[in-house]
Amino acid sequence: MEEQKDVTIYDIAEKLKLSTSTISRALKDHHSISEKTIKKVKKTAEEMGYRPNTLAASLRSNKTKTIGVLISRINRPFISSLISGIEETAQKAGYNVIITQSHDSYEDEVNMAKALYSSRVSGIICSLAMETRDTSHFKQFIDKNIPLVFVDRVPKRFDTYRVMIDNYSAGYKATKHLIEQGCTRIAHYAGSQFRNIYSERKRGYVDALIEHNLPVDEDLIIHFNTLSYEEGVMRTNKLLDLKNPPDGIFSANDTAAVSAIQCAKKRGLKVPEDVAVIGFNDDPIASIIDPGLSSITHPAVKMGQTSAKKILNHLKKSKKDDLTEITFLNTEVVVRESSKRKKV
Repeated sequence: MEEQKDVTIYDIAEKLKLSTSTISRALKDHHSISEKTIKKVKKTAEEMGYRPNTLAASLRSNKTKTIGVLISRINRPFISSLISGIEETAQKAGYNVIITQSHDSYEDEVNMAKALYSSRVSGIICSLAMETRDTSHFKQFIDKNIPLVFVDRVPKRFDTYRVMIDNYSAGYKATKHLIEQGCTRIAHYAGSQFRNIYSERKRGYVDALIEHNLPVDEDLIIHFNTLSYEEGVMRTNKLLDLKNPPDGIFSANDTAAVSAIQCAKKRGLKVPEDVAVIGFNDDPIASIIDPGLSSITHPAVKMGQTSAKKILNHLKKSKKDDLTEITFLNTEVVVRESSKRKKV
């Protein structure tokens, strides 16, 4: 079957015996064209199966009304909620969203950033890959005055919009909660310390121990590569094999925390009586696992909405010079059975 050719404004012009400029203006509801002509042109365009070529139009105007999103992995609940917030806000403003994944690889992130730049996105929202230390590949957006928002995993030094939580305070609150439940040997499952979100959560953990006169034991600080379930099982088994194992675990994400709970239970330990556990993100799995996982809320949808608003507001500004704004969103401790030793 022969492929049908796309209908163009030239085809509509020929059928209606009007100029192409009249057709073009009528399709855009231009004030110089009468209402009667606009209706006739639109009706004919619909009948002929005309589709506007938004890509060609964007190349002419150099504006795509598209926001590029570059994240680590789309299959993580936090990330999917973040994207949901971005899409909801962007679509209401008439913008489309292109989503790309780095799979936590620096090389993939560089390639995806180039692809988004070549696609002439109006703005870009990025949560950095776990491997990324050098962020020079984002300079191309700043040089072209394309608004850039780093969200959650943000670089320590880069003058642009940043939307994040106070990870230090969150790490402190999580550790303090375990201390209040009577834990005295608290382990920490730490993410890559090159990512400031994980180094700040660890700093909050350390300060909470110090301020409550508890020792900081380096054997109990476990530096993960990926904070995956599989790595969590392996690290938890090693931790529980210690002569003096921990009675509390604060994990920098919920996935590794879930693996800690299941690993402890398989070994015949009671959660939270023998080992209390708290995670981070408050992913859906936190309320499904038995016992329910205590966690720190991570307002993913709101972070996505705020990031998209930063892009949209920047695009509206006539003077585009303020790129250093940092927005902090609040977190809370959600207490469930995995850490609840004392009645509240």
